[in-house]
Amino acid sequence: MTLLDPQDFAGRIHVDGAWVPGGGGSTPSVEPATGETLVEVGMADAADVARAAEGAAKAQRDWAALPHSARAAVLRRAGALWEEHAEEISGWNVREVGAVPPLAGFALHVTAAECYEAAALPSAASGSVLTSEEPRLSLAQRVPVGVVGVISPFNVPLILGIRAVAPALALGNAVLLKPDPRTVVTGGVTMVRIFEEAGLPPGLLQLVPGGGDVGQALVTEPRVRVIAFTGSTRAGRSVGELAGKHLKRAHLELGGNSAFLVRHDADVDEAVNLATWGAFLHQGQICMTVGRHLVHESLYASYVEKLAAKAESMHVGDPAAGQVHLGPLIDETQRDRVHGLVEDAVAKGAELRAGGTYEGLFYRPTVLANPPRDAAAYCDEVFGPVASVVPFRDDDEAVQLAADTEYGLSLGIVTADAMAGYELAQRIPTGIVHINDQTVNDEANAPFGGVGSSGTGSRHGGVEANVEAFTETRWVTMRRRPGSYPF
Repeated sequence: MTLLDPQDFAGRIHVDGAWVPGGGGSTPSVEPATGETLVEVGMADAADVARAAEGAAKAQRDWAALPHSARAAVLRRAGALWEEHAEEISGWNVREVGAVPPLAGFALHVTAAECYEAAALPSAASGSVLTSEEPRLSLAQRVPVGVVGVISPFNVPLILGIRAVAPALALGNAVLLKPDPRTVVTGGVTMVRIFEEAGLPPGLLQLVPGGGDVGQALVTEPRVRVIAFTGSTRAGRSVGELAGKHLKRAHLELGGNSAFLVRHDADVDEAVNLATWGAFLHQGQICMTVGRHLVHESLYASYVEKLAAKAESMHVGDPAAGQVHLGPLIDETQRDRVHGLVEDAVAKGAELRAGGTYEGLFYRPTVLANPPRDAAAYCDEVFGPVASVVPFRDDDEAVQLAADTEYGLSLGIVTADAMAGYELAQRIPTGIVHINDQTVNDEANAPFGGVGSSGTGSRHGGVEANVEAFTETRWVTMRRRPGSYPF
């Protein structure tokens, strides 16, 4: 069975269980590697968001009232369907997103795992018994928030959408999903179709793609009580500000400029192998990408030489046409931004050791040696295949360099002394740390999130984080007989 037949969804959004034309018209889903239009996808408007929220609120009440086993069964079936249709969905991921097949496969693996993990949430403990001064039973109960708005980005749309969609549904909520307009099929249509086939009742997962106006409508819609946003720090600040104004929670997973710290006792070849994956996977379009390579001065020259040689040896091209290491950047705007940052760094004194060139949307993996600390390619999130490498003298300087950033998402440390690496990590504020590994890791049962300008902390992954994100706490008391008061 074909899951994604364009005749079913072309030019349409998904509201109240039906594929219908959206008020925002349609836009082409373009394959970045070739410029070919894959399909016209529907766009929503603010009126569609309001209509979807109304239907979702109605459907959610019956969904939350189902036995926990019924909700768990839908999530388990969804996990199996991701695996069953992996080849078809992976093909869309490669063509629409520009992902190389290994990344597309990894995204499918994590997406299925997110559903399997979420299937355990309906039967998780839903509260606790409290002590009380009064002769009564006192409970802290976790209840669904109602309707959750999920806003996901273009870069890894499967993982970055499902990690909010699956637990929110499992915990008894309805979801309004707004994927990036550039990746609506992979990041939106696939999820709707999977959950339709899994038996999710109509109205519980509504697809409202669109631009900033639709995102604003989603955040301000009164029936949407929680926003799960993944995207840039700039956009996340706006979402958080608007959500706060409307007294609703916003879980923000934002940008990063992760440090990869190579101590004096590290093996250079092992470190370069890790760094190549961490810096260049998916063309650097991952929030956890290694941006700043901090290397002990005794290893610095060798590290730069070997990382540059590795970069020069990598194949860049259409991931749907053959085996390559890097595919295309998502669009010309992103390519021009990346190239501008590289040119600026070189103009300010960085040494270009590899890359710095492109053809179409295919940007060569790039190595900048010792860029100035105020160069944007070093101190900002690039979101492209650019590695900035700087030396440090000792552990204290390494800590100072790693912590000298507004971001705090992921951190990698390579060392022969794992405990020394762990001790260093305690001095560097990040939401994620990997000792003797690179910064790009993801597991469905692990808490994920950053600090500082990287977001509002771990709110995805594992029972505690998901329950905290997508439920409210309600105090409940019960007396055997009505209490008596003085007046």
